[in-house]
Amino acid sequence: QVQLVESGGGLVQAGGSLRLSCAASGRFFSNSAIGWFRQALGKEREFVASITWSGLKTRYADSVKGRFTISRDYAKNTVYLQMNSLKPEDTAVYYCAAGPSLNAFDAWGQGTLVTVSS
Repeated sequence: QVQLVESGGGLVQAGGSLRLSCAASGRFFSNSAIGWFRQALGKEREFVASITWSGLKTRYADSVKGRFTISRDYAKNTVYLQMNSLKPEDTAVYYCAAGPSLNAFDAWGQGTLVTVSS
């Protein structure tokens, strides 16, 4: 059974940076993927970024390309989301998710809140 635990959220000023962590446990294959999603208040959950368990493939939403970087630490079974040049519109609860491919997710973490002040 896959378990995901997020950490690293908090309050940051616009233009600042945060790094989110997703500690993953369970069984993964090379094409399995870990992704980040976010949900702002009153809005639907949206895709942010994903990476294959092998680390060879990544995918980003257009809104975060060039600002966010997804990566994984093999030794720690942890996936990171480095968020730079943060904007108030990045404010949301960020969720870690796991699934069989970059486009499919079926396990979710509990979420971590990111607040970007203007």
